[in-house]
Amino acid sequence: MAAADLMVVLVAIIMQQINFIYLFAYFLFKSPLCAVILVLQLVTSHCSVWFTVAFTFDRYMAICCEKVRKQYCTERTATVVIATVAAGSVAVSVPLFISVDPRRCVLTDEYMISQHWATYELFIIIITPLSPIGLIALFNALTVRYITAANRVRRELRCRGQKQKDPEVDKRRHSMILLFAISANFILLWMPQFVHSIKWQKENYFYTDRHFSTPIYILQQFGFMLRMLNTCTNTCIYALTQQRFREKLKSGMKYLITLNGQFR
Repeated sequence: MAAADLMVVLVAIIMQQINFIYLFAYFLFKSPLCAVILVLQLVTSHCSVWFTVAFTFDRYMAICCEKVRKQYCTERTATVVIATVAAGSVAVSVPLFISVDPRRCVLTDEYMISQHWATYELFIIIITPLSPIGLIALFNALTVRYITAANRVRRELRCRGQKQKDPEVDKRRHSMILLFAISANFILLWMPQFVHSIKWQKENYFYTDRHFSTPIYILQQFGFMLRMLNTCTNTCIYALTQQRFREKLKSGMKYLITLNGQFR
């Protein structure tokens, strides 16, 4: 999830948005490279979103499904999930490659008026973010219900007069906070982009309208900004709430600074 978020920042923000507005590295505007960048933007966006869904499902399996947890929570399963999400993201994004005008590095006029491409856009909206929002809400609701019921049973089993801190309850509470933080961050930051995609599917697409005072244009760019922000905040939230993640991050920084992981 962190790697996919980093790729979104690299491709969608640096190579496309910042370059388009400020840097003007013209070789990135030449076809087929510009078409590849547009497709990569869609691929990385899908990966980022669906890795978030996979993360939510992993937490659900690890917390709620004790019978199948050992079979599911393996390195092999993780590899299969990552490969499946990556392959699916590429598969649904490749059709965009043939719809790019090589002379202007924007979507063709046919794409804007074709009913087939409109159906494709609707399909993309369903894949990302409509389905992920529903799945994340479902898995979180099931996980929170399980944790709440388990905590209630645990409190009843413990002595009523015992007031010492329960580390297991604290661990479950941290899991709930992490789930809510990741999921709420995803849903809230994707909502403006989702509203724009449903109501104004292709209007003001890729800066074709530079009237910055146009409300639709403002909504589009505001939604795009929040969507890109989501890729940064997910990793930050994960780093702040997971001790093992912070330890791995520190270890990686040590190797970058000292080359061999040893401070002198």
